[in-house]
Amino acid sequence: MKIVLALVFLGIVLLVGLQARPTTLTERTGTPMGDKVVKTDEEWKAALTPEQYQVTRKKGTECAFTGAYWNTKEEGVFVCVCCNQPLFDTKTKFNSGTGWPSFFKPAKDENISTVSDGSHFMRRTEVLCSRCDAHLGHVFEDGPAPTGLRYCINSASIRLEKKEP
Repeated sequence: MKIVLALVFLGIVLLVGLQARPTTLTERTGTPMGDKVVKTDEEWKAALTPEQYQVTRKKGTECAFTGAYWNTKEEGVFVCVCCNQPLFDTKTKFNSGTGWPSFFKPAKDENISTVSDGSHFMRRTEVLCSRCDAHLGHVFEDGPAPTGLRYCINSASIRLEKKEP
């Protein structure tokens, strides 16, 4: 019984510590490249695969090391799978070792929005497409120079438009 109580106490201490961790990331609303895209749930379901719908519209997360782009080396621009807004250039992609595509900055700051996310007993910053509010992933402050940021993005939320030769 003492071991169980000790483990519960340790879990609570760890959760409180994660919640209280300071962050310099702030919420911001981006400015979409065009008109805001608004569709009904039924329209989104018809336009997306079940996985894309779960990730982008229901804030899901694909399993690490399973997405189409976690390890891609092809050049181009990643666009939103829901509305085609350019989100990340492959020149800013890096291997984070996490199993998700990671970028140190967006193609244009105004193409993404960020909001606080306290789900799953964590304090994170969610990344959204500013044009259609698709859930893309999260941004963390453990990335490489020059920004120190790691945009951890679900492959199911993006599509690679390859660079023309």
